Amino acid sequence: MKILITGGAGYIGSHTVYFLSDKGYDITVLDNLSSGDVNNLPKSVRFVQGDVTDPNIASLFNGEKYDVLIHFAAKKDVGESMTNPGLYAKENIGGMMNLLYNVDSLGIKFIVFSSTAAVYGVPDKITVTEECETNPLNYYGFSKLEIERNLEWFSNLKGVRYAALRYFNAAGYDVQGRIKTKEKGVTNLLPVVMETLTGIREKLLVFGNDYDTPDGSCIRDYIHVNDLASAHFLAMQYLISEGKDLTVNLGTGKGHSVFEVINTVEKLSGKKLNCEITNRREGDAAVVIAGADKAYSLLGWHPEHSDLETIVKTMMPLYGISGPARVGGEE
Repeated sequence: MKILITGGAGYIGSHTVYFLSDKGYDITVLDNLSSGDVNNLPKSVRFVQGDVTDPNIASLFNGEKYDVLIHFAAKKDVGESMTNPGLYAKENIGGMMNLLYNVDSLGIKFIVFSSTAAVYGVPDKITVTEECETNPLNYYGFSKLEIERNLEWFSNLKGVRYAALRYFNAAGYDVQGRIKTKEKGVTNLLPVVMETLTGIREKLLVFGNDYDTPDGSCIRDYIHVNDLASAHFLAMQYLISEGKDLTVNLGTGKGHSVFEVINTVEKLSGKKLNCEITNRREGDAAVVIAGADKAYSLLGWHPEHSDLETIVKTMMPLYGISGPARVGGEE
């Protein structure tokens, strides 16, 4: 079986490439390296530098056919999507539509799509299931939802089976330490904490400490990137074996507060973070946790590395942070 992975040199993409490469799959990675790094790929995969928006994308592969497309390539900065929506229309929606236009020439029958929990907006439930209303608050979330809708059309009209995987908060790095460079342009809490700890950022802003939670800070569901990689493999297997489309949340069903994250990082690093409590951000819900029972039951998927300490421990080496803890060892 031959797999094309777009954006495969990026953060989640590279971890998935390693997971599938370990299982012996024939993999080609397409990436424009705007945020990815070819050094994060195993030597066994074929790498093609190119862009998913290229109208001649099929020619990049010299007539080669692929059974499965795993699509990561996208812009993902929420704030940027609101100030430059045209870029997200071009890169996210346009990139996927270009791939769909070329599914016949590329031979693709199955698509695993990297979606997001941002399609839900601010849910009215603490535990967010796939049945919750989709109402994105930013153009990034809208672009991902629009792709899901187009995938449904292509499934109905062309028989291209798809899985839309709605991630919650991806975090951590490869538990085997094979990823060599950090994710670029980070805005999520855990990498921002790490950047603050190492002096890249002057201080960590905590947006509100008066939420209706045990410690007053927001609670979110964090999923280790290795667990996300395994979910892509299982989703691919499901499409092939069942021949049915799939839309599932990926998360742990458990949450950690901002202060819990800070305390865990400080404990494992032995360093103190420079934090400043500031006003709430508009649109931030107090608690958002993934209802991922569908992924557990349909895929047989269960997170294995997504406890908070493992997530933090796997991040520390890439940020040059030493501490009393090592993955798999004793403190």
